[in-house]
Amino acid sequence: MRLIQNPQLQIGEVDISQIKFDPRCRDDIPRILRGLQYLYVTPELREAIFPLLEAKISPNVAKDNGRPGMTLWRILVCGVLRLDLNMDYDRLHELANNHKTIRQMLGHGDFDETTYHFKTLKENVGLLTPTLMDEINQIVVNAGHGLLKKKAGEALHGRCDSFVVETDAHYPTDINLLFDAMRKVVTLTARLCDDHDMSDWRQHAYNIRHMKRLMRTAQSRKRSKAQSEEQKAKRQALIEKAHQDYLEIAQRYLNKARDTLATIEQRGFASELALARKIEIEGFMRHAIRQIDQTKRRVIDGEVIPHAEKVFSIFEPHTEWICKGKAGVPVELGVKVCVLEDQYGFLLHHQVMEKKTDDQVAVSMVAEAKKRFPHLTVCSFDKGFHSPGNQAALAELLDMAALPRKGRLSRQAQEFEQSDAFVKARRKHSAVESAINALEVHGLDRCLDHGVNGFKRYVAMAVLARNIHRIGDILKQQEDERAKRKRKYAERQNAFKRAA
Repeated sequence: MRLIQNPQLQIGEVDISQIKFDPRCRDDIPRILRGLQYLYVTPELREAIFPLLEAKISPNVAKDNGRPGMTLWRILVCGVLRLDLNMDYDRLHELANNHKTIRQMLGHGDFDETTYHFKTLKENVGLLTPTLMDEINQIVVNAGHGLLKKKAGEALHGRCDSFVVETDAHYPTDINLLFDAMRKVVTLTARLCDDHDMSDWRQHAYNIRHMKRLMRTAQSRKRSKAQSEEQKAKRQALIEKAHQDYLEIAQRYLNKARDTLATIEQRGFASELALARKIEIEGFMRHAIRQIDQTKRRVIDGEVIPHAEKVFSIFEPHTEWICKGKAGVPVELGVKVCVLEDQYGFLLHHQVMEKKTDDQVAVSMVAEAKKRFPHLTVCSFDKGFHSPGNQAALAELLDMAALPRKGRLSRQAQEFEQSDAFVKARRKHSAVESAINALEVHGLDRCLDHGVNGFKRYVAMAVLARNIHRIGDILKQQEDERAKRKRKYAERQNAFKRAA
């Protein structure tokens, strides 16, 4: 059973509309909570967001029977806080159980000793989907425009750029990826043997240490300062020997794991969990077979492995090797994300660019943003988004597409790129870097969720959290301005009284 929010206040509970924040606090928590409070206390927003939460969170599960679960409002608050504060579930667990203002926002009173388990938070926040976050984000952006007194029908000016969100992966090499795969094969097979009372892998801890020593030996052999051809030849022989020993041991343990799985299959699996574990082991075995093959081809046969055949993380296989040419950053391991920001600092749309380049998403970014916000008429880009097809398509979608062309420009192109409207849009384009930096500071420096679906959910939640934070910033600024006017009025009144 899930409620949107408990309708009855408990003893000691403060209504969310009455939560007070320290006006002198400069931390991020009061700002994001102000934004969440605004969504809750504004009837139009609450009536738009709450039905979405009820319809999209576990849509196939009845909400009106069963054990009480986390309310839908608490799930949204925890998800937004986690991303905006760039924290893991351990810190979220601590704040949700012990931070007074956050507990008030979650609907807990001073005498309410209810606490959250780590797994409860993780599983419930995981129910939020990218589609749900995108729909709520549209409502939040429109609410932010209303706060800023945006006129009805006023044109939106966008700026579009991409950046890399890193995955939770270490720097990949052939041999350490092989070790990752074999470590999981050995550990999971040993656990499966324990479940079936088999002693085949009782020395699995030693087996892992054995492979790790051989991996370290192979790594150290490559650190050579040999100068002469004879020394280089000797060093190459040692490198090949170390890699050959490592590959032979990995293949031996792989064969042993395959035999163990065959034996267990003949006996019959004890449960569905054991069968699922077998499938998981076979997945890691396929990774190991690929890495053995590629290591042998590269080190021993001297072959160059095509980039398309490489995998850069065993645990996050969607990880890409990205070189954007940034100073001091030769390579980034992650997935590119494209964002489109308007002139008010709100993120209108985003897209996870799996195996795509900037020029492949320019048109779709604008088209999808215009579906959500039809008044988008101007958008600026970097040169990386240019292609002749994009120029033509964007010209039909927008009144002004500030997309610089590459190479030598024709006279007509020069005149267009020197026009006042084009120059004005390009001068404001660099502001999108501030939005990207804010996203990286507030969660999108490194994705902590696993799998490509977890990556997409993480990015969508970060975009929503950033827009809610932006609403909190606006409310804080308006509150400060009111306090400043109040002080000035009080000083003027006191001056009049003294003069009288």
